[in-house]
Amino acid sequence: MFANLPDSVLQMSMIFLSVVIEALPFVLLGCLISGALQVFLTPERVRRLLPKNKLASILVGCVLGFFFPSCECGIVPIINRFITKGVPIPTAFAFMLTAPIVNPIVLFSTYIAFGNSTKFALLRVGGAFFVAIIVGSWLAYFYQGSVLKKGRLPLAASNSQVPADLTLTEEATTKSEPIPAVALMGSTSTELTGSSTVVKSMGSMPQPQRKNLLVQVNHVLHHSLDEFFDTGRYLIIGALIASAMQTYLPTAALLTLGSSKLLAILVMLVLAFVMSLCSEADAFIGASLMSLFGTAPVVAFLVLGPMVDIKNLLMMNRYFSGKFILALVALIVLCVTGYAWVV
Repeated sequence: MFANLPDSVLQMSMIFLSVVIEALPFVLLGCLISGALQVFLTPERVRRLLPKNKLASILVGCVLGFFFPSCECGIVPIINRFITKGVPIPTAFAFMLTAPIVNPIVLFSTYIAFGNSTKFALLRVGGAFFVAIIVGSWLAYFYQGSVLKKGRLPLAASNSQVPADLTLTEEATTKSEPIPAVALMGSTSTELTGSSTVVKSMGSMPQPQRKNLLVQVNHVLHHSLDEFFDTGRYLIIGALIASAMQTYLPTAALLTLGSSKLLAILVMLVLAFVMSLCSEADAFIGASLMSLFGTAPVVAFLVLGPMVDIKNLLMMNRYFSGKFILALVALIVLCVTGYAWVV
């Protein structure tokens, strides 16, 4: 059946499957983390844990990725959940830009890919911090527009702490008079005269503060499943576009354009966007291109790839406004280009 298909279609199919298989576990992990944040993280905890100073909060977001490793394939649902839970937007995006780079797995793979050298690992971390601080400061002090799409406003504290099915299923309400105290203290159901409401035993009512661990885990899985199917379609579309571009875009011709430093950096930025590699594996590709392009373009490739590629751009489009995404990507590209130019 496949023998009659063109070689280009077979190549595109293989690239598509490799991108999906490589990214899917990290998307699932990101959705699980997002579900856990939905259940366990409250705006009160956010306000208590994060510094009040904006710049200090951005720096906390930058280093957070080292302790909570996340791949760029699954980082977008986590950032959306952070924002809806009250995490400051500059802090959330500082985490988004650095977490796929500063986590120990990526640092180790970069160290191994470049012949057990710390040079490129440090340059990569430095670039991630530079871009994240610039973008975070822009969001904190200059950007005035909307980040989330309409209808995706941050949740109020009262709406984010208790899942819907943990609220009382039968509320004691009366239109004409308050509920007698005896009805509240009884050990069995008591019908109120003149009202159709049945007040159940208060002793048997589930309290949000005493939720069973199994119930919490059930809600984590429920939210994670919804997030996974909601986000997974954008992964599939992004992988399809990336595989088509890798197959039909003349990447071999792009490799011949590295005649000047600036042009070589731009070519590597395009390759990073098109190839849409996971940050755990892209260092090996970057190392193989060192002889063609040199240090600066490869650093640009290593820094931009985990921040902006086809698949996570489509995922961002699921949650964030189009104007914000364009401004964000433009600023990231400008910062990465400038950083790579001076290294």
